[in-house]
Amino acid sequence: MSARVGVDRWMFFTTLVLVVVGLAMVFSASAVVAQARYNSEFADLGRQAGWALAGVLLMLALMHIDYSLYNSPRFIYPALCVTTLLLVLVFFIPGSHNTHRWIRFGGHFTFQPSEIAKPVLVLFLAWFLHSRLDKMRDLKNTLLRAVIVPVVFILLIVKQPDLGTALVVAGVTAMVLVLAGMEWKYLFAGMAAMLPGLIALLFMVAWRRQRMLVFLHPNCDAKDASAAASYHVCQSLIAVGSGGFTGRGFMEGMQKLFYLPEAPTDFIFANIAEELGFIGAIAIVSLFVLFGVRGLRTAFRSQDPFARLVAFGITTSILLQAFFNISVVLSLVPTKGIPLPLISSGGSSLFFTLASIGILLNISKKVD
Repeated sequence: MSARVGVDRWMFFTTLVLVVVGLAMVFSASAVVAQARYNSEFADLGRQAGWALAGVLLMLALMHIDYSLYNSPRFIYPALCVTTLLLVLVFFIPGSHNTHRWIRFGGHFTFQPSEIAKPVLVLFLAWFLHSRLDKMRDLKNTLLRAVIVPVVFILLIVKQPDLGTALVVAGVTAMVLVLAGMEWKYLFAGMAAMLPGLIALLFMVAWRRQRMLVFLHPNCDAKDASAAASYHVCQSLIAVGSGGFTGRGFMEGMQKLFYLPEAPTDFIFANIAEELGFIGAIAIVSLFVLFGVRGLRTAFRSQDPFARLVAFGITTSILLQAFFNISVVLSLVPTKGIPLPLISSGGSSLFFTLASIGILLNISKKVD
């Protein structure tokens, strides 16, 4: 096998472009609201830029750390213990909006443990499965043991509650297991086992049931009382539709002005579509497609089973999050709070996504 001279430049520069575009769009989406709330239009941008700088520096460092370092119980077990401890710790910290997703340090620094859970889970699955690829039909000693950690993570994340992230974790787990050689019948059996619980979470919790009903029967008629429940998705669709083909222009969006909820975070793609139009939205999607192609290329060209599973897991985790976020904005799936990777405002998401990409870039140095 011939080693690559350097990292995958397409993946590296695509990542940087997405980060820069994200900073620009976070500023655009947050400036007016930040001025009203914090008396500084740069408040949200400053925090995001700090996380971006720290994340890029960590990505650059991890690019040069041999990925085989993670293929050891000396790394995996402490990582699992720390991550589980953090996921439990959030429940002992006062929540916000009836949720327990963040660990807060002072008034400005927050940390979301579910973000670190995603890369740690990928590394665990790759470590556990890479030496058992010929034993993927062993339900008791391989498959059931492999899903213990994902199930624990999923249950803790659902409890926060954060069903969107839990579904991403479940999806990545399923795809890594399939790549490792798990038979499809076990995948379908697992999905069938999860279905009753998922239905209960969606329809037996009042606010989730309301979101499902809004998704199934959207109503944007402001004169109808039921339109209030559709507010998020209606404002998102108005923003997307208002952008047309070329958009209103950077910083010229109207929906972000106290109409579009969570404009710098969960619905930032709507602001992109309004200001940069169809062209800008397609450009963002194309960048994620390019990133996915290069990431999957790294995975499938790697001769090391551990590296292949890690690269595949990191790539699919980022792509799944992007797919869910954009689908929510376009009302293709029910509303859920999932950030757009590398673009949405949110320090923990940006930082750990860049860290994961650093590992992925290191793997890309050792493929044909």
